[in-house]
Amino acid sequence: MTKNPKIAILDDYYNRARHYADWQGTDIAEFVFFENAMSDETELVDKLSDFNAIGLMRERTPFPASLISQLPQLELLITSGKKNASIDVKAANAAGVTVCGTESPGHATAELALLLVMSLSRKLVPLVNELKNNGSWQPEMGRDLRGRNLGILGLGRLGSQLAGFAQALGMNVLAWSENLQETQCAEKGVTYVSREELYKRSDFVSIHLRHSDRSHHMVNLDDLKQLGPDSYIINTSRAEIIDPVALKTALDEELIAGAATDVYEVEPADNNSWMVNHSRILATPHIGYCTAETFEVFYQQMLEGFIAYYGGNPIRVIS
Repeated sequence: MTKNPKIAILDDYYNRARHYADWQGTDIAEFVFFENAMSDETELVDKLSDFNAIGLMRERTPFPASLISQLPQLELLITSGKKNASIDVKAANAAGVTVCGTESPGHATAELALLLVMSLSRKLVPLVNELKNNGSWQPEMGRDLRGRNLGILGLGRLGSQLAGFAQALGMNVLAWSENLQETQCAEKGVTYVSREELYKRSDFVSIHLRHSDRSHHMVNLDDLKQLGPDSYIINTSRAEIIDPVALKTALDEELIAGAATDVYEVEPADNNSWMVNHSRILATPHIGYCTAETFEVFYQQMLEGFIAYYGGNPIRVIS
C-alpha cells in the first residue's frame, strides 16, 4: 500500500466531483480531476501510469484487462455504484488491484423513465419547441396516461419502482423478462405476460435490464413490429439492449410511434449521433442517475472508500 498516493478522478464532466465531497478535507493523497472523457487505451495509459488509485463514474471509462496490465502502479479502483460492467474485476483482482464501490440510491433512473413516458404521451418537447420557435399554439394533441398499458422489460429494482409510479397514475402495468415469475408480478400488482404479449398490448415499453450476452440486441425488429405504430419504446438501461438497425428501421418506416433514449453505444454522444438527431427520438444525455443527491452519495462514499483503503480497512469491496 503506497504512502502519499496519487489518485485520479475520471469522467468529471463539467468539474462537478469536487463540489460533492470534501476532497480538501483529507491529506491522505493528491487528487487529480479529469474533466474530459477518455476511451483510447493509449491515452489512458499515458495519463494514468503514475496513479496509484482511480475513481470511476460507473460505466463511463472502460477498464479491461489490457488496460489494467499496463498500469503497474495501480492498486485501487473505486467505482460509483455497487457494480460496473466496464471494469474487468477478475483481471484487477489477479493483478492485485482492489476494486470497491459505493451505494446507489437508484430511484432517479426510474423517475426519468416515467418522465420520458409522460413527455412522449403529452408530446411535451414538440409542443414546447413549436411555441418557442414558431409561436404555434397547441398544434398537436397529447394523450392521457390513465388507463393505458405500460410494458416493463425487466421487473427488478428500477422496473418495480417504475411500476409503482405508473400504477399511481392509473396505468395498467405488464411485465416480462426471461427469468421473471408470475408470482413476482402478482406481489407488485403487475400483470405477467409473454414476450409477444408485452409488445402487442403495450402503449409504452420501458427497458430495465442489465446488459449481458443474453440481453445484447434483445429488442429486435420483430418486437418493434409487434409494438406497432401507436406505441413507444423507452430505454434508460443500456443502448446495446436494442438492435440499433432495427430501431432505426422501425422509426424511419413509422412501424412505431417513436422512442426515448437516455443511453448510447458511444458516450458521451453528441449531435453527430443519428439517435440524437432523429426527429422521432426524444434523446437525453444519460441523466438517469445524474442528480445532485445521487452524486453526493457517489462522491462522498468514493472519498470515504479511499480514506478507508489507505487507512488499512477497505470497504464495499467488489470481488
